[in-house]
Amino acid sequence: MNSLLKLSAWIDAFNSRVGRWLSWLVLIVVLISAANAVVRKVFDLSSNSFLELQWVIFSVIFLLCSPWTLAQNEHIRIDIVNQMLPLRVRSWIDMVGHVLFLLPFCIVMVIYSVPFFLSSYRIHEQSFSAGGLPQWPAKSLLMIGFLLLLIQCISEIIKRAAIMHGDLPDPHQAQPDRHPAEVEAERIVSQMPLDAR
Repeated sequence: MNSLLKLSAWIDAFNSRVGRWLSWLVLIVVLISAANAVVRKVFDLSSNSFLELQWVIFSVIFLLCSPWTLAQNEHIRIDIVNQMLPLRVRSWIDMVGHVLFLLPFCIVMVIYSVPFFLSSYRIHEQSFSAGGLPQWPAKSLLMIGFLLLLIQCISEIIKRAAIMHGDLPDPHQAQPDRHPAEVEAERIVSQMPLDAR
């Protein structure tokens, strides 16, 4: 189990590093969107490439940061109900969800996205819009994003098995005498640089 936990820690570190770096793209896409809107309104000019660039960057953020979201346990769930359940029940819900739903879905998406990307790459597919961007880099995001999500899913299964076996404490378990918002606020503050506190 120790070697699997080391693999899981490496996957978590890799996807967290990717997610943190790519999260800066939110600022870039906001700046591109604002500049595009200003140029369109003030100068009555528009660029399909800038519009499509916004969509591609949003896709990068959404697809390539989703493994980081899963690793941080920030994915969508019914937290109010989930926190009221015993650890054993939560662990089984997570394990069944990952093994029966997320893992097969990621495998199917990787299998189908590879030929989807390759066929686009082979013909150097371009946008249908005049002045648009090449399409194959955007189509590669599906393959890359679901591959990263697949390995993160494997990491989550390893960690959940270790938690269920008693080899690892549940890192996301809220302390029973504290409100989850208080715990979350402390977590955010602890991740801030010292000079920003």
